[in-house]
Amino acid sequence: MGRPEKPQLVRLFIGMLGGDPELFSAAADILTKKFGPILLESEIIPFKFTDYYTPEMGNDLLRKFIAFKRMVSPEKLASIKLFTNRLEKTYCQSKKRRINLDPGFLTPARVILASTKDFSHRIYLKSGIYAEITFLFHKNGLEFLPWTYPDYRTEPYLKFFSTLRKIKNGEKNG
Repeated sequence: MGRPEKPQLVRLFIGMLGGDPELFSAAADILTKKFGPILLESEIIPFKFTDYYTPEMGNDLLRKFIAFKRMVSPEKLASIKLFTNRLEKTYCQSKKRRINLDPGFLTPARVILASTKDFSHRIYLKSGIYAEITFLFHKNGLEFLPWTYPDYRTEPYLKFFSTLRKIKNGEKNG
């Protein structure tokens, strides 16, 4: 019989989506107060993969990822998503979001995203929050899943996550 053990700590990251890069900086300031210093951040990436966010957030959206130096317990993902949802609301104008904050975590084997939306491939965590494995890392590369978002299959995203995966204990490997 297996024995329950504490899970390994994971690397927290947050994907920021919006039309104003200054909001990325403002949100990052608040997020670092909550989760500690940033370990790695992506370049700002044009987001042209769906018009899902256009009615609420407008055109010409941008994406940026930040990852934190401090590792977290995976059981905190739902609480982190609830926090980022509250933070999104502080930036709303006329009841419309100006920034979308998507937390997730990276392990040596996978990237997991938090969501408020249920679907067949998502696992309920708590408080209306679900988790989904977005893609898997293997010794010889990575594996996309049928539900992996198109943007998560692109070079800028993969560069960020591959670099993040190579970092051990908050320090880049040589």
